[in-house]
Amino acid sequence: MELNEIIEKTREQMNKSLEHYKQQLAKVRTGRANASILDNVKVDYYGTPTPIPQVATINVPDAKTIIIQPWDTSIINAIEKAIKQSDLGFNPVNDGRILRIPVPPLTEERRKEIVKFCKKLTEDAKIAIRNIRRDQIEVIRKAEKDKELTEDDRKLGEEKIQKVTDEFIKKIDELFSAKEKEILET
Repeated sequence: MELNEIIEKTREQMNKSLEHYKQQLAKVRTGRANASILDNVKVDYYGTPTPIPQVATINVPDAKTIIIQPWDTSIINAIEKAIKQSDLGFNPVNDGRILRIPVPPLTEERRKEIVKFCKKLTEDAKIAIRNIRRDQIEVIRKAEKDKELTEDDRKLGEEKIQKVTDEFIKKIDELFSAKEKEILET
């Protein structure tokens, strides 16, 4: 196995972990209206649990309001029920055609809880990155043991993997800092 292939595979795997982390962070409520917060809320659509974005148009006209316009108005009550049952703390206003969700401001205590939750997501993402690093370094060491790589190539590979790891950990830290700032400023 080529050293560059191993490094590229490492980068791809770490990128997947980073994308997963970004998606998780996007779903965290910050006190600002954000359509992606409803991505995981499922509505009973003809007996099938379906994510709201697959049955309605979601708009964010301002920082404190989310508007949901179902394509099939017969499920508006089911959407309202799903939102109320979610742990988002929203209380939608139903006018029969659309749902308006006023996004309440977060309390200081709730902000701190959210930051704490984001720290946990961040730590989990870093652990995932480090696990990828460990696994790929094992691949390199096995390749050296099997005489596919020289000792110098192994050392070079380990250094490159560490650089890639540091790069992704830095990106995760930057994303967390931006999210924390967004939560605490709102």
